[in-house]
Amino acid sequence: MVSGRRPKKKETTMRAVEANLRRHLAILCDEIGPRSLYQPQALERAARYLEATFADYGYTVTPQEYSWMGGSFRNLVLELPGQGDTEEIVVMGAHYDSVPGTPGADDNASAVAALLELARLCREVRPARSVRLVAFTLEEPPAFLTPWQGSRVYARELRRRGEQVVGMVALEMLGYYSDRPNSQHFPLFPLRWFYPTVGNFVAVVSNLRSRSLMLKVREAVRRGCDLPVESLAAPPLVPGLSLSDHSSFWHYGFPAVMVTDTAFFRNPNYHCSSDRPATLDFARMVECVRGLRQVVMELGG
Repeated sequence: MVSGRRPKKKETTMRAVEANLRRHLAILCDEIGPRSLYQPQALERAARYLEATFADYGYTVTPQEYSWMGGSFRNLVLELPGQGDTEEIVVMGAHYDSVPGTPGADDNASAVAALLELARLCREVRPARSVRLVAFTLEEPPAFLTPWQGSRVYARELRRRGEQVVGMVALEMLGYYSDRPNSQHFPLFPLRWFYPTVGNFVAVVSNLRSRSLMLKVREAVRRGCDLPVESLAAPPLVPGLSLSDHSSFWHYGFPAVMVTDTAFFRNPNYHCSSDRPATLDFARMVECVRGLRQVVMELGG
C-alpha cells in the first residue's frame, strides 16, 4: 500500500472551484468571444450557457426580458429563498456582456464565472433573507447609465414592486492581480498615501450612503478568504467609483457596493483584445469566490 496524506476537503473543494472557473472563462471568452449589443448572437449564446449551467445546479432561472434598439435582451435571475419571517432581500450580480472586440476575460467573465460558482456552492444554503443572484445584460456602452442598462431595468422593477432591498453587491472584474511594485494606480493621487501601491488586493467600494453595507461586505470577505481587502466609501464623482451595475441601484435609492480588482487602475488589458483568460490569476480568483460566499452567508443571515 502506498501511504500518503489524504487531500483535505477544503483543498479538494478549491481545486474544483478553480477548474470550474477556468472552464467558464474558456467557454465565455474562447468559444463565444465578444458578446455585446453589436454581437447579439454571441450575447444570446452566453445567456443560454448561463441558463443551462444554473439549471444544472438545480435552480429555476427567471428571465427578465426587454427590447431595445431592435433587439431582445434579458437579465437572468435565480433565488435562494429566505427561510425567515422577513421580506428583505439581498442582490448579488454581474454583467455578462463585454465591449465589442474584446473577449472580456476580466471584464466581466471573471465575475460571471464567480457568480456561477457562488450559485453552485450555495445551493444548499438556507438564508433568513432571500438572496438573488442575477446575471445582468447590457452593462457596457452604449447602454451604460441609460434606462436600458440591464441592471437599471432590474433595479427599476424592484423599486416599482416596492421590494425591500437591504443590499446589492456588484461583481466587477475579479481576476487580475499583480505583485509588481507600483502596479496599483488610483483615481486621485493622494489615495496612494493611504492604500497599497501593489495590485494584489480586492476592493470593496461604495457611495457614502452605502458605507454601512460596504463595511459589512468588507469584513465578510476578509473572514472568508486569504486575500488582502481594501475599501473606500466616497462621493460618486470620484473617477471609477460608479462604473458598474451598483450605480443602477444607487439611482433608485438602494444601498449597493462594488467588489472589484479595480479595473483600469490595475489591469492594462481593460477593454482591449488582450483581455484573455491567460492574463488572470485563478488562485486568487478562488480566494475571491471564498470571500464572496461568506458575503452571501452573512448578508443572507
